[in-house]
Amino acid sequence: MDRRQANEEALKRMQDSEPFLVGMGQAKDVIPGMKKNLITHAGPPIEWERMCGPMKGAVIGALIYEGLAKDEEEAKKLAASGEIEFEPNHHHQAVGPMAGVTSASMPVYIIQNRKYGNYAYVNMNEGLGRCLRFGAYSDDVINRLKWMEKVLYPILKEAIELSGGIDMKSIVIQALQMGDDCHNRNKAATAIFTKQIAPYIAKTGASKEEISEVFKFINGNDHFTINITMAMCKSIADAAHNIKGSTIVTAMARNGVEFGIRVSGLGDKWFTAPANTPKGLFFPGFTQEDANPDIGDSTITETVGIGGFAMAGAPAIVQFVGGTPKDAINFTLEMYEITSAENKNFKIPTLDFRGTPTGIDLLKVLETGIVPRINTGMAHKDPGVGQVGAGLVTAPMDCFKKAARYMVENRL
Repeated sequence: MDRRQANEEALKRMQDSEPFLVGMGQAKDVIPGMKKNLITHAGPPIEWERMCGPMKGAVIGALIYEGLAKDEEEAKKLAASGEIEFEPNHHHQAVGPMAGVTSASMPVYIIQNRKYGNYAYVNMNEGLGRCLRFGAYSDDVINRLKWMEKVLYPILKEAIELSGGIDMKSIVIQALQMGDDCHNRNKAATAIFTKQIAPYIAKTGASKEEISEVFKFINGNDHFTINITMAMCKSIADAAHNIKGSTIVTAMARNGVEFGIRVSGLGDKWFTAPANTPKGLFFPGFTQEDANPDIGDSTITETVGIGGFAMAGAPAIVQFVGGTPKDAINFTLEMYEITSAENKNFKIPTLDFRGTPTGIDLLKVLETGIVPRINTGMAHKDPGVGQVGAGLVTAPMDCFKKAARYMVENRL
């Protein structure tokens, strides 16, 4: 097929996908290729020596959590020893927010794209502030992860199985029309998900006290569903990947050092450039100087047309990431210039229910000079601290230039 047909097929697959949350399991049992000495991470490939502070912090925490190291120093030595392998989540049909670190024992959600048959995986959301994904690894962080593994996970796993599968695309469609962008604002999505899962949680064999703990945790975490939404987006993007001749971007991800993209027709090769540093709003006591360069797999949301691309429908998000409601609208309008479709599912009420800009076209980015806009959380540049705020950032143009050069040189 020619380039136009290839892109039409990729866009069709993005919009026709049917992602359902169908189960949970420990990473070692369900993520393809996961093993005890493997830690997967956000973004394109990176080795321990080059990792940024928050990713090193998350690796330290994961090794302590797994019982492979007893403290920070032992974890650092093990990470540098060569005994631990590091690979991107994207190489294992998975994603993870911020540092994105996933280890063998961690519970993960399982998303099935029922239209195209592929699966995607993601770990659980801990909340905001001092969390493993932001590079924190203190006792309270590890204890919360253990509670999530021992209490939260078994209850959610049983409830999801009892439900027969939860239609995540339906939840996101509704949430976008209720003020979420489903990347950094997830209040509506979390509320809808909780409403749907609640009857099944009530049917589990858990005690009243444990069920109460679960609902209290979800109620205290407006970002509870972002991880699940990310896996939904991964399953959508993967369905559109590896279409010969297509110039549609199917992954954008950051490891805190580099920003990387994948393009449907260019296979699994990463095209990388130094990650930009977000600018935005900071928690008390922190400033721009504390922020680490952009990090996380959560840009998979923008890749399929939500997140920063849907900010026009989520004006209240500026209270979290900075800017003004007018900025939010302008960000979305600008993204129509570099995408090839208006999403038939994801609609923006404030733009007369216009579909979100979907399908970043490598060639349009180069033609216009406009790069994808992203909203994101910000981690402290040093390991062990955690989240310092949230803000806005753009993808580096060099990623797209490198992809285009590769395409020309290889006559793809």
